[in-house]
Amino acid sequence: MRCIVTAGPTYEPIDQVRRLTNHSTGRLGTGLAKRLANEGYEVILLRGTLAIHTEQPEGVAIETFTTTDDLAGKLERLAKRQPEVGAVFHAAAVSDFAAGAVLQKNDDGELTPLRQGKVSTREGSLLLELRPTQKIISHLRAWFSDAQLVGWKYEVDGDRASALGQAQRQLTDNATDVCVINGPAYGEGFGLLKKAGEAAEHWANGEALFDALARLAKRD
Repeated sequence: MRCIVTAGPTYEPIDQVRRLTNHSTGRLGTGLAKRLANEGYEVILLRGTLAIHTEQPEGVAIETFTTTDDLAGKLERLAKRQPEVGAVFHAAAVSDFAAGAVLQKNDDGELTPLRQGKVSTREGSLLLELRPTQKIISHLRAWFSDAQLVGWKYEVDGDRASALGQAQRQLTDNATDVCVINGPAYGEGFGLLKKAGEAAEHWANGEALFDALARLAKRD
């Protein structure tokens, strides 16, 4: 069976020099891809070019991505080229925002867009417009209609109960099969939520999580 894993951060350009990105090393997704390959799956790893974890696992085909739109395009093309994909593990840290206009405010409060290849620090304090990026996870069911879809929720604010609530919302809104939950709101380890009404499973570390996800990929 063929599996796709996404890992690492997307980035969005502010100008020709600066970028918006997320804190993500790509280690978790790369480790999962390695584990799936060791289990005998054919694995395609889509990894952000800014991921600092650059291991090249044996038996894993690696493609890189840059922006959110670039990652979305690569997934959509894979869905068309590889219709037999059995599972997609969407662990990439996708930026929620792209940079819009860079604005300068004058003494009267009027905002003027700056159109420069590299915004100069001589302009003083500036305002940056943030525009929502597309939600890649919302497209996965249309692209991979028969695949097992696993999403991620990294939650910072709230507590474990609220993080699990966000995971349930992801499952409902995006017709995914499984959600992995982690981050400060969840606490140590990883949660794994499969269906509405079911208790979430808890895994203490990445290796235990990989075991659970490899078992999920084996479903008929």
